[in-house]
Amino acid sequence: MNLISRNLLLLALLMLALLPPAHASVANAPGANLEVSLVTYGPGETYWERFGHDAIELRDTASGEAINFNYGVFDFSEKNFLLNFARGRMHYLMDAAPSDLDERYYVEAGRSIIRQRLAMTADQAAALRDFLLWNLRPENAGYVYDYYVDNCTTRVRDALDKALGGVLESRLEARTGGMTYRQQTDRLMSAQPWLMLVLDLGLGTYADRPLDAWQESFLPEVLQAQLREVHVDDGHGGLRPLLQAEQLVSPNRLEAPPTAAPDLRLPLALAGLLLAALIVLARRWWPAGYAVFGTLYLLAAGLVGLLLLVLWTLTTHHSAWANANLLLFNPLAFLLLPTLWRSRRGYAASRFIDGVIAVQLLACMIAVLLHLLPGTVQQNQPWLLFALPCWLALAWSVRRHR
Repeated sequence: MNLISRNLLLLALLMLALLPPAHASVANAPGANLEVSLVTYGPGETYWERFGHDAIELRDTASGEAINFNYGVFDFSEKNFLLNFARGRMHYLMDAAPSDLDERYYVEAGRSIIRQRLAMTADQAAALRDFLLWNLRPENAGYVYDYYVDNCTTRVRDALDKALGGVLESRLEARTGGMTYRQQTDRLMSAQPWLMLVLDLGLGTYADRPLDAWQESFLPEVLQAQLREVHVDDGHGGLRPLLQAEQLVSPNRLEAPPTAAPDLRLPLALAGLLLAALIVLARRWWPAGYAVFGTLYLLAAGLVGLLLLVLWTLTTHHSAWANANLLLFNPLAFLLLPTLWRSRRGYAASRFIDGVIAVQLLACMIAVLLHLLPGTVQQNQPWLLFALPCWLALAWSVRRHR
């Protein structure tokens, strides 16, 4: 549905809320007539669909009207969209659409649809409806998106928690999560390996902190699973399951993501050893190839370092701040390029370049020693295993005639 159609629907919903009760609809139905459900959509094929999606469905049992409220709308045509995206200032919107219209899109895309009907009192359902309609107003619909702490699922989760009086947060904070932000990201992006590697390389220590179930429910499928375990007050001093019913509306027809994150250590270690071996062998037998392999590595290391610095200092992508991979890949690599090309003709490195190499090797050692510190340590072992052989091979090759 385009933005114009969605705005018309929003206007219609707001107008219905002002009409007399004879015009039965979600907007003015009594709370006792409202059914509240969490609708979860499985991951899609496009990279921004890999994490899945969800929505709150409100259904008026008297009129049969059902509306999905979701927080996942963005507009590529927005002014400076790509620049804002790069800077970490992503503007998202809340919207609403008829449930059958939303479901039709996901069915055609082959993505699973699961509806979970929730046990809410009439007052809770009415309060949720009123909040969602308030949130739909143009002045309230926008928000600054964050991948992990303020996304389309955390907004849905928080709206449900608000209506339930904080029950969700109190229950889920008491449970430990299953994975970190990094592990969930690698797992869900593993179908696109190059993008997965770029994201893993760009994530800092923030992505490796232990999560509780509340924090990990930034993912639709995790929130869906957690709701099955939550119990709420039954009004008589006891507890009842929050989940009243669960329905598979449409099965998944796409390749499902793995249940665990891939272990990147072995493949990146082998890649690092292979590149290091090529540099060492080519240094002796193929000087032109040695220059090419070394140049490719140094350019990549320098450019990656610049990108990591930009993410840390010039953007609000806080999950990329203080990235220990800067010790492995940084702009110092650019200083070695002239020496690399001279070394293929037998010229030794200058004392200054010896110092640069020593600083880089010291940085690599610090990156290793960081893993001995207590507390949360950035899980960048795969990149350590890739970078160390390459730096050692380059250090040996440019200083070979010292």
